Order: sequence, then structure tokens, then C-alpha cells
Amino acid sequence: MGYVLLAGAIAAEVAATTAMKYSDGFSKLWPSVLTALGYVVAFLLLAQTLKTVSVGTAYAIWAGLGTAAIVVIGAVFLGEGLSFTKFAGIALIIGGVVVLNLGGAH
Repeated sequence: MGYVLLAGAIAAEVAATTAMKYSDGFSKLWPSVLTALGYVVAFLLLAQTLKTVSVGTAYAIWAGLGTAAIVVIGAVFLGEGLSFTKFAGIALIIGGVVVLNLGGAH
């Protein structure tokens, strides 16, 4: 169940970060509200995750997959470039999360 909550925390954080892009520096009401709500939900779910998943593992997965998802969203939906270097960085992040999990971090 912890990993299901973690997936929800990641989704909420990614949604909040995406909404922040549309908030125009918090000058637009609804994207700003979605940003704040998304981060509140993300932290609530992350806190619940930490009851069953170790903090190092949970944070590595949360930060790594969240970062990778935002890079992909930026490239696909926001017109940001996806160079080989960015792609390699995403691969290294995901690889690091896998190594942490295989190494018994949980």
C-alpha cells in the first residue's frame, strides 16, 4: 500500500509543478490554487508512505520519478527541448532509483 500512496504523491507533485508553470508567477488564481493544493496532497501522501517505506527509498523514488516526469511533460506538452543529455540524465536518475531498491534501501 505504501507504494500506491507514493505513486499518488508523485502524481500530485507532478500536477502541482505543471500547474505552477501555468500560474505565471502565482499571478493567475486557479493555476496557483492547483499548485498549492497539489503540494499539500503530495506531502500528505508522502507522509503516509513513510509509515511503511523507508525515507531514503521513498524520497529517492519521489524525487527521481517526479523529476523525470516533469522533464517529459516539458518536452511533450510545453515545447521544451529534450536533448540527448537530458535523456541521459533521466536514465541515470531512474537507474539510481533502481540501484537503491536493489541494494536493500528499504
